[in-house]
Amino acid sequence: MKALFDTSSLKCSKIITKEYSTSFSWGIQLFAPSIRPHIYAIYGFVRYADEIVDSFEGYNQEELFYEFVADYHKALERKISLNPIINTFQEVVRNYNLETYVEDFLKRMECDLKVTEYDTDEAYKNYIYGSADVVGLMCLRVFVNNDEAQFNELKESAKYLGSAFQKVNFLRDIKDDTEVLGRSYFPNVNKNGLTNLAKEDIIKDIESDFDEAYKGIVQLPMESRLGVYLAYKYYLKLLHKLKRLDSKHLLYERIRISNPLKLVILTKAYIRYKLNVI
Repeated sequence: MKALFDTSSLKCSKIITKEYSTSFSWGIQLFAPSIRPHIYAIYGFVRYADEIVDSFEGYNQEELFYEFVADYHKALERKISLNPIINTFQEVVRNYNLETYVEDFLKRMECDLKVTEYDTDEAYKNYIYGSADVVGLMCLRVFVNNDEAQFNELKESAKYLGSAFQKVNFLRDIKDDTEVLGRSYFPNVNKNGLTNLAKEDIIKDIESDFDEAYKGIVQLPMESRLGVYLAYKYYLKLLHKLKRLDSKHLLYERIRISNPLKLVILTKAYIRYKLNVI
């Protein structure tokens, strides 16, 4: 029965989420059971696409990426894929009308195979929209269960949250991005290096994104609010750690949030949620 195949496919997406991100894995577990499978499916797909262009050094990344994209397109037509990650994802795409967002995302992943520097604000914002904002919009479609009015009301906040997460990732991963992947996402940072002044400007921009994102988080349906709020708090704490460090420190160490601290953040978030103050 295909139902068994679909169940095993979903388990693969769930495993990927747990292996690659403790933060998102814990956050997803706080969603209502009806929401979790769809978010696992989205995460599994975008994570694998990102890993192909970032981590598969020594392999033909272009060939692997284009095969992955072709398999995704075939899955939309056939309504099935023997790739379990794509099989789970294609159903979510069709049920929530995510095709446009996925195409925008895949175009930005393709850029990572060819573009190494985003030296203008326009190019930088364009990349962030397609690599992160659209993922927030995909998830929002699930959170509001395709309610168009709710989606339109909250979509700007979802984009701000996607931008904030991506910019924090860029800042945290700046050492590997520049030294290993040869990429520079922040305009002018590649030419001038990451100075404390540049870091301060980047952090102010991210803090503004977080402020705008929070306005939407508190309006999310209760079935998804706690999970999104937890991810927001994890990333906000990471930003605070990055903010305290000298810019040179970020060039030789990747900053993390320890699991014990994540548990503290989780506990505080849950208490606020139960007290109905988020």
